[in-house]
Amino acid sequence: MRAILLLVSLMLAGCNAAFIHDPVVDQRSSRPSPLPAPTADVPFDLVTGKTTVGHRSFANAKKVLPYVFAGMEQDFYCGCSYVGTAVDFASCGYVPRRNLTRASRIEWEHVVPAWTIGHQRQCWQDGGRQRCTEMDPVFQVAEGDLNNLVPAVGEVNADRSNFAYSMWERDPAPMYGACPTVVDFKLKRVQPREGVRGRAARITLYMYKTYGLHLSDQDRKLMCAWARRYPIDDWERERNRRIVRWQGRGNPFVTDATELKRSCG
Repeated sequence: MRAILLLVSLMLAGCNAAFIHDPVVDQRSSRPSPLPAPTADVPFDLVTGKTTVGHRSFANAKKVLPYVFAGMEQDFYCGCSYVGTAVDFASCGYVPRRNLTRASRIEWEHVVPAWTIGHQRQCWQDGGRQRCTEMDPVFQVAEGDLNNLVPAVGEVNADRSNFAYSMWERDPAPMYGACPTVVDFKLKRVQPREGVRGRAARITLYMYKTYGLHLSDQDRKLMCAWARRYPIDDWERERNRRIVRWQGRGNPFVTDATELKRSCG
């Protein structure tokens, strides 16, 4: 009898060990499944200037972004036209929620927030985003990656904060006049307008795969679903072509039809 009990115990221990080390987390768990390691080499040498090709710091990326979006001056979240940094409220029916000054200007929004990129890195623990910007070469490259940066109404950029994208309302109550993007401050989530969901998804998948970030199963499924449902459009193709011109590397989720299948199955 003791021999039988010992054998059963060893079998159960083996099963538990196999479960613990399985890289695919049970769907009932809230822990994210690990993403594949970065598939592209991340260059650490940053360039400066408006004509040099290569990755830039965020400060230098902002200097070339107006050229990337020249002739395509439309805010990401609301579809507002802008000139320089001045938002044209009438072009999109935008009504400021509370911050007129911030709403009146265009800012450069990280689709995958800087907090998401850096908060698990040691530099963030040592001194937050400023420390990472100053000391961490991987964060510097990711923070200034042109693929992850889009023009956004400053007020919406501020409200979005570091909240994840989600979808919970078919016809959400408007928050910014006619702008269809909404923010849930209580649950810390953002529902972007339908016209940019595919773009946001392909940018998100690129950033998580390139920089080895961790994406929860739920978020990955949503991004994969959006990437499939909302196909690549001319705006994405032209933006990607220009990013290659200034950075040397664009988003393979835009140029390679097989990339989505490899990442999402």
